Amino acid sequence: MLARYGWAASLTRDGLERTDVLAVHSETREMVEVQVKIVRSGSWMLGRKGTLPDRSGREWYVFVLLGAPPGLPESYVVPRDHVAAATWIGHQAWLTDPDVPTGKRNAPIEMARLGPEAWVRDRDAWDQLGGDARRTTVRLPVWMRSAMDLDRVGLPADHPWRDSRSIPEWIE
Repeated sequence: MLARYGWAASLTRDGLERTDVLAVHSETREMVEVQVKIVRSGSWMLGRKGTLPDRSGREWYVFVLLGAPPGLPESYVVPRDHVAAATWIGHQAWLTDPDVPTGKRNAPIEMARLGPEAWVRDRDAWDQLGGDARRTTVRLPVWMRSAMDLDRVGLPADHPWRDSRSIPEWIE
């Protein structure tokens, strides 16, 4: 898919943390760093690493849902800062849900998982690669924007959106 959109992609060697694929655009010479997560069905395990913010302005995730043959896989292209926010918000909202009796949920952030419903508006969004990923319009579910402001949910301590002036436009 990267090649179809003009990106020359290369797998990284073992040991390059946070990046499975490096790609350079054939016309603009921009580079992107891509972390790939694949599941056959269900949700992706993100854990604490899923809450780490973008370091370079060009970090992306591609979530691949293989599904059952003969159907084609689904792909979701998401900026790393959006994944970091969604991982934290999704887990904290689940963990601290006031409708669930105290003590019934106690999984740590290392067990955080998210399914395709978190990325549905980023499905096949290959055209958004390039430029500063930190300024990409947020397509996460609207409920996450509201939950982010709750004391019981919030954002990770080092997430750039903790400064509300750093939150990119959020599609309603």
